[in-house]
Amino acid sequence: MTRLHELRLHLNENPYPPLPEVREALAAQLDAVNRYPEFTPVTLVGMVADWLGVAHEAVAVGNGSVGIALQVLDLCTGPGDEVVYGWRSFDAYPIITRMAGAKAVQVPLTAAGEQDLDGMLAAVTSRTRVVVLCNPHNPTGTVFDRTALKSFLAALPERVTVVLDEAYHEFARDPGIPDGLDHLADHPNLLVLRTFSKAYGLAALRVGYCVAAPELAGRLREASLPYGISPLAQVGVAASLGAREQLTARVDAIVGERDRLREGLTRLGWHSFPSHGNFLWLGAGDASERLAAALGGAGALVRCYPGEGVRLTVGLPEANDLVLRAAGPAAA
Repeated sequence: MTRLHELRLHLNENPYPPLPEVREALAAQLDAVNRYPEFTPVTLVGMVADWLGVAHEAVAVGNGSVGIALQVLDLCTGPGDEVVYGWRSFDAYPIITRMAGAKAVQVPLTAAGEQDLDGMLAAVTSRTRVVVLCNPHNPTGTVFDRTALKSFLAALPERVTVVLDEAYHEFARDPGIPDGLDHLADHPNLLVLRTFSKAYGLAALRVGYCVAAPELAGRLREASLPYGISPLAQVGVAASLGAREQLTARVDAIVGERDRLREGLTRLGWHSFPSHGNFLWLGAGDASERLAAALGGAGALVRCYPGEGVRLTVGLPEANDLVLRAAGPAAA
């Protein structure tokens, strides 16, 4: 049984520990931590590019996907420039927008918990420099389809950079969900952002990557912090890519538990959108704090948005069973 203090269901972490292959690779690197990593992460860039089947020049890596997103805002915006994104969304978006000195333009989600793409287009002004799309969306788990993305990109001025955050891409199963990489050739203002933190379970190693037009990706590589990617991160990624079958099996298990957990919570009377990430959004409204307190009292930390809802990460089966017990009638 997972110990109660380990049920960190508020951070969208992968609940599984590193695979044996990853642990062995990391352990073998420990004796070299007195050495500097590569000045620029050429090896990791090449590794990711070869894995994806794209040109090396189209890839940049950084300190998690959020680190790359901050680099994009630093490069593309200045004081008074605008960054448009749906809200509510990933809590880091307003933080990195503020760090870049730009102005956040937050477009409310639809009643279905989806990003209002038409509303986001309408919010674009002459000061807009970046639009951030999150697909699957955090925290609701909703998605937009391939046709919607294609229409959005076609309607957006080419001077506006689109950051398509696909941090939860590996958990999506709907065949209609777009793969951002398929749209890069037609839209040089598009940047696809992904991470090794979620499906690959390397959150503590802080490795994200993006694929974009070579000119934009090159600017990001030039703006990267020297020695910014540790050797542990590099070998962890390499070992993970070499163990993709095992990792895919783990992701499939999380997806199965996600659907089981949603069905159970729905039977208990909680409303949840179908999720395409490794988490669920419960639209609990005024009961959000009460639900979060009940789950916390049982040992499961969750992300509470007072008056709106609760987001909880899908854990191992025993953790999800605990959530279902704690979210019963007493929490309603």
